[in-house]
Amino acid sequence: MEKITLVVSRWLMGIRKSVRNNRKEAIWLGLILLIGAFFRLYRIGEYMTFLGDEGRDAIIVRRLLVNFDPILIGPRTSIGDMYLGPLYYYMMAPFLLLFNFSPVGPSVMVALLGVVTIFFVWYVVRKWFYVKDTIFNVGALIAAGLYAISPVVITYSKSSWNPNIMPFFALLSIYGIWKVWYEQKFGWLIVVGVSMAFVLQSHYLGLLLIPTIIVFWLFTLLVIRNKKKDIRNYISLSLFAFFLFTLLMSPLVIFDARHGWRNFTSINKFFTERQTTVSLKIWKGFPNTYPIFKDNFIVRIITGNNLKVGRYFSVILITSTFVYFLTNITKFIRLTLGKKFKDEQEAKFLSGFFMTFIWLFIGILGLGIYKQHVYDHYFGFIFPAPFILIGAISEKIYKRYRNDVKIFLTAGLLLIVVSNLKNNPLLFEPNRQMTRAIEAAKVIKKEAGGEMFNLAVIAQQNYEDGYQYFLEKERVNVVDIDPLKAEETTADQLFVVCELAKENCDPTHNPKTEVANFGWSKIAGEWETSGVTIYKLVHNK
Repeated sequence: MEKITLVVSRWLMGIRKSVRNNRKEAIWLGLILLIGAFFRLYRIGEYMTFLGDEGRDAIIVRRLLVNFDPILIGPRTSIGDMYLGPLYYYMMAPFLLLFNFSPVGPSVMVALLGVVTIFFVWYVVRKWFYVKDTIFNVGALIAAGLYAISPVVITYSKSSWNPNIMPFFALLSIYGIWKVWYEQKFGWLIVVGVSMAFVLQSHYLGLLLIPTIIVFWLFTLLVIRNKKKDIRNYISLSLFAFFLFTLLMSPLVIFDARHGWRNFTSINKFFTERQTTVSLKIWKGFPNTYPIFKDNFIVRIITGNNLKVGRYFSVILITSTFVYFLTNITKFIRLTLGKKFKDEQEAKFLSGFFMTFIWLFIGILGLGIYKQHVYDHYFGFIFPAPFILIGAISEKIYKRYRNDVKIFLTAGLLLIVVSNLKNNPLLFEPNRQMTRAIEAAKVIKKEAGGEMFNLAVIAQQNYEDGYQYFLEKERVNVVDIDPLKAEETTADQLFVVCELAKENCDPTHNPKTEVANFGWSKIAGEWETSGVTIYKLVHNK
C-alpha cells in the first residue's frame, strides 16, 4: 500500500510541477477541460443512454446497496455467452447512492472519468513529447482538445456502461508500463496490474492490451539484464502486481468455480470454435487493418464521421507515422537495449512514440482478426492512442518545421475541429430514455393498484430492466414469470410497454417470451405516455 501511495504522490507532484511551470498552458488546459466537462455533463440525464442493459446494472447495484447482495460477476457479453467481472458495479455503487438511487449518478461518474481522461491525454503527451528548449506544449493541448470534442468519445463518456471506463484504465496501463520500461520505476507494475483488472472487467477486448504490456515487460528485463539486484526487485514486484490482478479478478473465478466453470468454457469455446468469431491466423488480420483504421476508427473517432476528411487524414497520419518509425527504428533498438542517448528529450520522444505505435498497431491488428461487426466502443482500449500520436506529430511540426508546413497542419486541424463540432451530440435532440422509463413506471404503478403484476416490453432494441428498475425503486410488486414456478410467479395482470408504432404492437399476440408465458389474454386498459403505449392485459378465461 505504501508503494502505491508513493507512486501516486510522485505522479501528482509531477503534474503540479508541469502546470506551475507554464501558467499560460494551464489556462488553455483549463478551458479545454471546461469544454470537455460541458459536453459530457450538460443535461446528462436527458442525453444518457438508459435501456435494458443500463436498467439491469442499476437493479443489481441497487440490490447490493439495499439488500446487501454481494456481486461476484459483472454483465454478460453480447457475443460468446461470457461474463465480465464485477468491478464496474462496485464503481457504480457510491454514485448511485450519492444521487439517491438515480441512474444519473453512475453516468456522472463516467462523465467525470472522461474529463480526467482528457487531462491524462494532455499529461502523457506533455510528458513524452516535447522539443528541446520549449515549455509551452502545443501538441499536448491539441491532443487533449481533440479528445475533448470527439463526438463518439463524448457519447461514450456520458452514459453508465462498463466499456465506457476502459479508455482511462487502458491509458493508465500503457503509461504505467512505460514508466516501468523507460524510467525503471518498478513500483508502477502495481498500477499496471490493478488498471489491467479494471480494463478486462470493462470489456474482454482489453485482452488486446496484454501483448503490448508483455512486450515492454520483456524490454525492461532486457534493459536491466546485467543488474541482479534490479532483476530480483523487478520479478518480486511483477509477482505482487500479478497477485493484485488475480485478487481483483477472483470474484469472477469464485463464481465460475461454483457454477461448473461456465465462463471458462464459454471463453474457451469462443477462441477454439472460430468459424464466426476470431481467426488465430494473425496474418489474415493484416488486410483488414487499414480499412478498420481508416473507416471505423479515424473517420468515426477523430474526424466526426466526416468520410472525406477522415480518409485524407488517415493517409497523412499513417504516412507520417511510418516514416518516423522507419527512420528511427535503429534508435529504438538502442533504447530497448538500454543504451544511453546524449539528448534525453529525443530518447523520451522516441520511447513515447514507439510505445503508442505498438499499442495502436497491435490493437488494430487484433480487431482485424475479429470476424464480427466492429462497433465504436470496441476501440475503447485504444481511444487515446491516435490523439496521442497527433499530439506528438503536431508538437514536432510546430517547433521544428517551416511556416508553410505549420499552416497546412493548422488548416487540417481546424477542419477536424469543425467536423467534430458539427456532429456534437448536444446539437441533436436528447433521447430522454430515462424520463420515458420513469413516466411509464408511474402509470404502471398507479394502474396496478398495489397488486402483483408481470411486465413485458415490445421494442426493437430494448428489454424490461430499464422500466423494471424504477418499478423496483418504487417498491411495487413486479414479478418475473418463472416457467418452473408458473403458478407462483404468473400474476393476474401483465403490463406491456410498447415502444413501436401503435399499429405494430398487438400485445396479445406478440411472440415475446414474457407475453407468451402469461398465456391467453385480452386488453383491459391502454395508456400513452412519453412516446410509448402501455397495455394492461388480463387472462382471457
